[in-house]
Amino acid sequence: MEQMDFLPIFVNVKNRNCLVVGGGEVAARKIALLFRAGAQVTVIAPELCTELKEQLCEQPSQRTIIHRAEAFRPAHLGDAVLVIAATDEPAVNREVSETAMQLRIPVNVVDNPDLCSFIMPSIIDRSPILVAVSSGGTSPVLARLLRARLETMIPAAYGRLAASAASFRERVKLHFSHPVKRRIFWERALQGPFAEMIFAGREQAAQDYLERSLESEADDMPQGEVYLVGAGPGDPELLTFRAMRLMQQADVVVYDRLVSPAILDMVRRDASRIYAGKERNHHVMPQESINELLVRLAKEGKRVLRLKGGDPFIFGRGGEEIETLSGQGIPFQVVPGITAASGAASYAGIPLTHRDYAQSCIFVTGHLKDGSVDLDWQMLARPNQTIVIYMGLLGLSVLCRQLIAHGLSASTPAAIVQQASTHNQRVLTGTLETLPKLTASANLTPPTLIIVGEVVKLHRSLAWFEPESDLHAGGPIMSKNSP
Repeated sequence: MEQMDFLPIFVNVKNRNCLVVGGGEVAARKIALLFRAGAQVTVIAPELCTELKEQLCEQPSQRTIIHRAEAFRPAHLGDAVLVIAATDEPAVNREVSETAMQLRIPVNVVDNPDLCSFIMPSIIDRSPILVAVSSGGTSPVLARLLRARLETMIPAAYGRLAASAASFRERVKLHFSHPVKRRIFWERALQGPFAEMIFAGREQAAQDYLERSLESEADDMPQGEVYLVGAGPGDPELLTFRAMRLMQQADVVVYDRLVSPAILDMVRRDASRIYAGKERNHHVMPQESINELLVRLAKEGKRVLRLKGGDPFIFGRGGEEIETLSGQGIPFQVVPGITAASGAASYAGIPLTHRDYAQSCIFVTGHLKDGSVDLDWQMLARPNQTIVIYMGLLGLSVLCRQLIAHGLSASTPAAIVQQASTHNQRVLTGTLETLPKLTASANLTPPTLIIVGEVVKLHRSLAWFEPESDLHAGGPIMSKNSP
């Protein structure tokens, strides 16, 4: 998981003193924002722009701008809880920043992230709903463009919706003793008729509807459920709409080793996380324990997200898990994901079937069993067929040797793909004879997928995805359009 450059927070400055150093148009914009947040503002500047002079004349009686027509001095920080430097003099801005940081007062220097302890985001104001968009100071224009896009997606009525819901919050809290039941009630209300009535301006009807809904809901143990969701090969953009929806409403997530950090980061923030990953000879949690865990959590009334890499029904043991759930009478949903074979092949530019090279495709697992690979070699070693091998990295040399021994040519094209569809994707191509040595020298690590067949020849001409680096025939090269 990548580290954030800044912690996104919202600061209460209502009726508190904020210092702005600078009197130009940029300072005027910052002061206007502070005013909207209810702050008392002290401005340090020898001169004020016209806009600020008008603000001084028009300010509401309950709020004040104090103007000190002088150069900045450290003593000006006084009782300030927040400082903004917006002058056109770099030396002054630096002095303000260094002084504020010494006093541990949050400081923002406009257009200079290196001197900031906090930054000002682009804001979508649907008070009491606020959405802040930031690029960490690296691209304010991009943040503004994203804000403009979000403005069109968040109706102004969302503020009224939040305010109306707030009037019922305490009553809902008293009515439901189970926090999960409260959350389910609000999720239904805020995505159903109550919200639509607010958006249509029928606020009294919305209040009456919510009143009836609350009275009809019993304060009993919520019904638990399990969502068996395929997370795909790694790229979050390959998730289905249903997967995203269920990821946002789950109370707890039980996830595998193959679920990428970027995807796990899209689960609801306050959902509990339980790691149930498996590696060769090291199972954090045996499969039977995972099955029992899912049952126990659901019986506690929780909505459980069972998140698996790829597709849960293709070498994901999803069938075993829902068989246990079914036997215990636990409701469940299954959301397919893009399996590793499809994702890795697509992102590597290797079609699994092609009328000139392969008319069939077969998926097998390369897990070693008792020191050997238990596969139907005669069935696999057929012409005009693509073989996709899951979890075969450690047994690659055995796999290649057995395929050659059972009839495939040693020159049969073969590829291995590491961390498919992510920016860490690496593709290594060779033959059944050369691939094991090439893989060993490249130090590839799981998750990987092996593809064997004539379709691998198409990789060079059809490769379209350009991660940071790629491996072709045993040596790293930069992607075609890499800087």
